[in-house]
Amino acid sequence: MKHFPVYLSMTGQRIVLVGGGDAALAKLRLLLKTEATLDVFSVEAAPEIHDWAENGKLRLHLRTPETSDFRGALLVYAAEEDDAKDAHTAQQAQAAGVLANIVDNLADSAFITPAIVDRDPVTIAIGTEGAAPVLARAIKADLEERLSPRLGLLARVGKAFRAAADALPMGRRRRDFWSDYYFGAGPRIADENGAQAALETLLDKHLKADTRDGHVAFVGAGPGDPELLTLKARKALDTADVVIYDRLITPEILELARREATMIDVGKEAYGPSTPQGDINALIVEHARQGAQVVRLKSGDATVFGRLDEEIDACDAAGVTWHIVPGITAASASVAAIGQSLTKRDRNGAVRFLTGHDMKGFADHDWRQLARRNEVAAIYMGKRAVRFIQGRLLMHGAAPDTPVTVIENASRANQRVLNAPLHSLPADLAAAAFDGPALMLLGLSPRAASAALPSLLEQELA
Repeated sequence: MKHFPVYLSMTGQRIVLVGGGDAALAKLRLLLKTEATLDVFSVEAAPEIHDWAENGKLRLHLRTPETSDFRGALLVYAAEEDDAKDAHTAQQAQAAGVLANIVDNLADSAFITPAIVDRDPVTIAIGTEGAAPVLARAIKADLEERLSPRLGLLARVGKAFRAAADALPMGRRRRDFWSDYYFGAGPRIADENGAQAALETLLDKHLKADTRDGHVAFVGAGPGDPELLTLKARKALDTADVVIYDRLITPEILELARREATMIDVGKEAYGPSTPQGDINALIVEHARQGAQVVRLKSGDATVFGRLDEEIDACDAAGVTWHIVPGITAASASVAAIGQSLTKRDRNGAVRFLTGHDMKGFADHDWRQLARRNEVAAIYMGKRAVRFIQGRLLMHGAAPDTPVTVIENASRANQRVLNAPLHSLPADLAAAAFDGPALMLLGLSPRAASAALPSLLEQELA
């Protein structure tokens, strides 16, 4: 992050702008929305700037500025649309100890002004650090369309009501009150009187309401791509007081949790550092008993190889309520990544979800059934067990050329795909050096693999 976004107080501050043409006009239309005093320096200013000066909206100085004119200013804008003149303005500002922005010159500016969605007092700043102004404008247009024009009115009335709302205890009950206002009654309000009346009614309702009990949501976070997170999962993260998450949860998904939420990493790694399951159960119960809304965030789908039953049993034993939010499991994301389906008419009418190892070591299965031609299985946690899996399948009659596809980091930007025959799978997997979460698809190859998705081993040898 080269530019850190901040909101500067404009009350009692002075901003200096040098220029009087189109660039100056565009910047002034934005700055006039602030409470700052505006000093404009320009030998020839546009008629609109003269009108603003006559109406007392800014002070116009029909001359070039001196360094002393910048002293005491909060910000300076160089907007003469002349490289040499704007550079001189920036130098003067620097000499006076003031940050300067040269309009449309990111490299030489001490700060930048983002695209802004204005629902005063609600403002949203959108910046791309100059990399994609078109994208910033598109995001702004999308937000302008989504946000009600009355949002500013609701926020202004709500701000004046904050002292009254302090009658509710800090934390969950107060957040529930404001959530009820902004997302429940608020959007139906037409004017300021209606907003005030709604706030008073809601406050009375929430003051009389019983304290909300703690609750646990077991949430499937999907394979890693935040766009594959379900709407229910996003809502759970948005309201969580505590998020207890696994090692495989991506940072992009964790970013979706409330900033105020307590984040607890209970990552488990096979044959590596782990948080004991008993400790995880205790954490879930402890926070729920304290009245927190807890999200137990699990990679993929919480019901697939996630030790979910043990955590539910702990909640039941403690009298803690819970519900499950299903997610997209790694098998679904992996098979989508290779353009195939888990079942196909005249090939396989069933698919198995297997684990490569369990609490006792390598996991045993019905290998004779799995070794039959056209069987399909999704094998979780199989990297370290690959030689064991290969040996069991070959021992029970699997064809050496049985296709196996291994997908690492399915659905993520760093996804990789390895396609290999069963007879060379351990060697090919070792050569690929996968170090992320990976899933094996027994009996499936990527669609049009030879043309579109050569194996990682083939790429390495090329």
